[in-house]
Amino acid sequence: MGFFSDFKASLMKGDVLSLATAVVIGAAFGKIVSSAVDDVIMPIVGLITGGIDFTQKFITLDGNSYADLAAAQTAGAAVITYGNLVQATINFVIIAFFVFVILRAAEKARKKEEVAIVAAPSGPTQEELLIQIRDLLKK
Repeated sequence: MGFFSDFKASLMKGDVLSLATAVVIGAAFGKIVSSAVDDVIMPIVGLITGGIDFTQKFITLDGNSYADLAAAQTAGAAVITYGNLVQATINFVIIAFFVFVILRAAEKARKKEEVAIVAAPSGPTQEELLIQIRDLLKK
């Protein structure tokens, strides 16, 4: 019984729960970013590049020419799908940008809280009050 109670205590620590929460939120955020990339940004990139679908870009190693990637793969040709690398690189840059923007906003919010806490007016210290009382009593 000691093993399971230790295991339960370990799971209930704040670090494990925070990590689990981060994983769930990260997965949901990943879906949002994937949708932003696939449904918003890549059509714009495709428009700028003349409708190029990067995932269909490939080089055949056997020297033959194929109409598209599916035809090359059906024929059993060895292909290098460099377009997938381009697509993954674009996705990475976009995800990194989104994470940067979110972290920057969180950092600004945290600094704003710290400034508000630090900027709170402080009253006179006990020593200052005692000095004022002493001076008033002298008069």
